[in-house]
Parts: sequence; C-alpha cells; structure tokens
Amino acid sequence: MRNRRIALFVAVALVMVAAARHPSADLRVLLHDPSDLAPHRVQAAIDLGVMAVSVLITWTSHRFA
Repeated sequence: MRNRRIALFVAVALVMVAAARHPSADLRVLLHDPSDLAPHRVQAAIDLGVMAVSVLITWTSHRFA
C-alpha cells in the first residue's frame, strides 16, 4: 500500500511539472515612427521545449522622393 501512495505521488508530481508553463522571453524592439501605418517588421520565435524566445523588431523606412 505504501508503494502505491509513493507511485501516485510521483505520478501527480510529474503531471504538475509537465502542465506547468515553461519559461519564455519576449523581446520587442520598436523603432518605427508611431504615425507609420505599415512599418517594416521582422519576427522570429524559437521554442526548445524547455524554454522559448520570441523576438519582434520594427522600423520605419525613410524613402527619399
């Protein structure tokens, strides 16, 4: 009976660890002009299972006519 309780505790602990949200980083570099309706942007995300990283970079292109 004691072994069943230990096994149940270990199983519940593993489920809680698996259900927990893994750490993630969200980096945003916003360099665009607020009046720019369509800024250029580059976006990337990497999820390694243990941690995740998301990067967003925006900028305004100054065109000379």
